Amino acid sequence: MIAATIAAAVCNVAVAANPACEAQATEKKLAGAAKNSFVTKCEKDATAAATKTCDAQAAEKKLAGAAKTSFTKKCVTDATGAAK
Repeated sequence: MIAATIAAAVCNVAVAANPACEAQATEKKLAGAAKNSFVTKCEKDATAAATKTCDAQAAEKKLAGAAKTSFTKKCVTDATGAAK
């Protein structure tokens, strides 16, 4: 169940670049492959951190099953700024 949630979150993030990661890459004056690599790693790190936080919040709310999956997916999307 958690693997499906993480996979769904990663797919959502991969479609829409995280504006914060793009901004960091611009600040560092990265371009081309270096920028792509940096943004990809940044997005993975942001998604992992958000998933961990959101899973903890779901546990606090004692959510399980579809409710937990739905909550976690929305939470990660909101936290990472990914668009649907």
